[in-house]
Amino acid sequence: MAAGAPRVFVSHLAGVPVFDPNGDQVGRVRDLVAMLRVGRRPPRLLGLVVEVVSRRRIFLPMTRVTGVESGQVITTGVVNMRRFEQRPTERLVLGELLDRRVRLVEGDEEVTVLDVAIAQLPARRDWEIDKVFVRKGKIGALRRKGETLTVEWSAVTGFSLEEHGQGAENLIAAYEQLRPTDLANALHHLTPKRRAEVASALDDDRLADVLEELPEDDSIEILGKLKEERAADVLEAMDPDDAADLLSELPEEDKERLLTLMQPDDAADVRRLLSYEERTAGGLMTTEPIVLRPDATVADALARVRQQDLSPALAAQVYVCRPPDETPTGKYLGTVHFQRLLREPPGTLVSSVVESDLPPLSPDTPLPAVTSYLAAYNMVAAPVVDEGGSLLGAVTVDDVLDHLLPDDWRETEFNPGGVVGGH
Repeated sequence: MAAGAPRVFVSHLAGVPVFDPNGDQVGRVRDLVAMLRVGRRPPRLLGLVVEVVSRRRIFLPMTRVTGVESGQVITTGVVNMRRFEQRPTERLVLGELLDRRVRLVEGDEEVTVLDVAIAQLPARRDWEIDKVFVRKGKIGALRRKGETLTVEWSAVTGFSLEEHGQGAENLIAAYEQLRPTDLANALHHLTPKRRAEVASALDDDRLADVLEELPEDDSIEILGKLKEERAADVLEAMDPDDAADLLSELPEEDKERLLTLMQPDDAADVRRLLSYEERTAGGLMTTEPIVLRPDATVADALARVRQQDLSPALAAQVYVCRPPDETPTGKYLGTVHFQRLLREPPGTLVSSVVESDLPPLSPDTPLPAVTSYLAAYNMVAAPVVDEGGSLLGAVTVDDVLDHLLPDDWRETEFNPGGVVGGH
């Protein structure tokens, strides 16, 4: 950035692409690394945390950045692929500085940090945090009504103090567009303290999606720091099979207490899943596939398939059963795949196009047999039916892969190759 160019607020850099001089994308910005300095000197910006294609997070020094704009970052093209590891003297700008409560030097008034701005020093390649965008007033119901203002870094104090009860509103806003798996990745790299604060600020549905994508240890840690009533609400918002997987890792007393706090219908689904061995079709399945009665039409089926919260695997087919149409259902009649639905007139009854020649899985089918079944029949999901012919649920290919991969695969993905070291 040339001298005199406008400064950039860091919230505008979250998630922006990083390009080399040839225009090839290197990765995306996930955070910025700064070093606080004594007195009121502005912090020096050391570099960027960039997530490359493999989801490894690397450190990109500012000396290798040739251009910073709200929409992109340009590098010299020389990138060190060693995993980023934060040093004790460093601060993550998005992860640790936003939402802090600090004080104005003049008047000693408490303010909340909404954003900070970076600027390049004239005739040098060094960068500093030179401005702080703050809101006056304490955190609370009236916080949004407080006056906002942009001040020099030297006009505030308190960034070096340990923060208790730091909010997460602005950090969450910076990562608002991230998919659940990417937000989970961001949380995984925060300190336990910040991870708990961000989790506390997420709504139940968003937190449920994130817990399903986090490594097991992180999910257990976050759940354990929530109030029990909130934890039960989040478990209700999770897919029953993911909630069962998470609860199965808790002590029996804690598991039972949370199940008691959940809504009876939701708890019943999770209890049923917990009754099966983990590496069987019953232990792998979800209890919420698309179930239709024989008199439903193709139009009804397509309307159910279009539901936004369905995973692609669950939306790939519907299961036709006699009433009741909640699992465990009445007699399972067969499956209709999405492609077949697209080929039929909207008024056609699903019972007239159902495929019943493929045998369903029993709940005690072991994982290797489930895997072979999906591979042999080119399926992304398969029905699980009990001895009485009732549909219990469906096993999806993503759940099968989750159990075929090593137990620590999520952490390995976050840290590909297990590389250790600083930057």
